[in-house]
Amino acid sequence: MPFTTLQLDPGPPIATITLARPEKRNAINPQMIDDLLAALDSIGAGSARLAILTGAGKAFCAGMDLEALRAVSTQTPEQNLAESRRVAQLFRRLWEFPKVLIAAVNGAAIAGGCGLATMADFTLAVPEATFGYTEVRIGFLPAIVSVFLRRQVGDKIARDLLLTGRLFSAQEAHRLGLVSQIVPADSLLARAHELATTLLANSPSSLLATKKLLRDSQEPGIDREISQAIEVHSAVRATGEFREGIAAFLEKRAPRWGA
Repeated sequence: MPFTTLQLDPGPPIATITLARPEKRNAINPQMIDDLLAALDSIGAGSARLAILTGAGKAFCAGMDLEALRAVSTQTPEQNLAESRRVAQLFRRLWEFPKVLIAAVNGAAIAGGCGLATMADFTLAVPEATFGYTEVRIGFLPAIVSVFLRRQVGDKIARDLLLTGRLFSAQEAHRLGLVSQIVPADSLLARAHELATTLLANSPSSLLATKKLLRDSQEPGIDREISQAIEVHSAVRATGEFREGIAAFLEKRAPRWGA
């Protein structure tokens, strides 16, 4: 099927998804969510054994698209709930993806883009890459990603990253365990393919079984946590502080909380 926000090279044996909105820093909009879900379904059903996710241009993914953010502030509660469920479906699909997923982070991975990088089995990043779960800065929150982030880095580190909304370097991300390797930009995709080739030497059924084992060991409580996260994610979209945060972001000014 044709995609408008990404390019899919189905392989095999290595499939590659390239986020392809470089003029928007590969920002996420509703169409990209649909395209990513369809691409993952296609790879899952195809003969490729591994997948690489990267971005075109200078950014990996800069979070939500500005037009999408502007539209959110005028949506009904039902629309907000439907979109929150769709976001949760994407991150859950990435987390449950049966085949090995390698993120090749070629630049900024911010907010939802940082969430995409978080979901991969392996995350390679260029030294200049920046990361951040920045939603609190605009009156929002990374509710759904938080379910998975805590399982990766623990509660205390998750609190730091989510409550401050600060940007952090590839070097710190590596120290925290969110980045597997730091790779020079000119060899990022080559290193991703080298890693994929190493993995391809392993038993296909063992890779699938190991991923399932790792996923199942973290499964208890996740349905309840995601359900709660969807409700909170949807409710925050209707608040005055979220509308003010979006307005301030679009107008390039400091938000006036409580104004």
